[in-house]
Amino acid sequence: GMIVAATWPILLQVQKLLWGKRTAAALAMTALLAFLFIVPLVVALGLVVAYSDKIMAWVDGISNVVLPLPPPWVEALPIVGAKLAGVWRDAAMSGAATIFDQVAPHAEEIASWLFKQSGNPGKTIFDLFLTVVISGILYASGDTAAQGLLRFFCRLAGEWGEKVAILAVKTVRGVALGVVVTAVVQSTVAGIGLAVTGVPAPGLLAAVMFILCLA
Repeated sequence: GMIVAATWPILLQVQKLLWGKRTAAALAMTALLAFLFIVPLVVALGLVVAYSDKIMAWVDGISNVVLPLPPPWVEALPIVGAKLAGVWRDAAMSGAATIFDQVAPHAEEIASWLFKQSGNPGKTIFDLFLTVVISGILYASGDTAAQGLLRFFCRLAGEWGEKVAILAVKTVRGVALGVVVTAVVQSTVAGIGLAVTGVPAPGLLAAVMFILCLA
């Protein structure tokens, strides 16, 4: 329901483009949802599974990394330069093993969650498929459901009930669009940045970021 409420204005625009036919617009929006949600998740889970050995090897090798001292330009940064250089210098002096011991519990929790999600991709994909199907049904008959809810809230609290229901829909729409758009933009920009700077497996890291943004 949240997805449908968030994308309802888009459905109305698509319906205008399809000569006012709601069924065709509902089918088009359902296909668009499948492309936007199911396809990226399938790709992301596949990448996590494919690179699982490299991820574990990278995590195991962190403790052996030698951190260099901060370059002079770091300390020259305004406001945060001195503090950042001090933290960096302390980390370099204590060694990567100490830092790894501090972040290891959190890293293990994140890795465990990722592998749990990627270890059962069928269930995740089925859940998303069911979400898309239900969204398609609501696209086709959403007007009837919306009118029923408005009548219920109007009978419950009069004019204020109807206003609260409309405000709730607008709130859900804003939050849902914010979460999805932010996840797409963040993962895309980060993936491009990682690829440009030569970081290994930028697609994998971008896919992980996308999943974490939506989680």
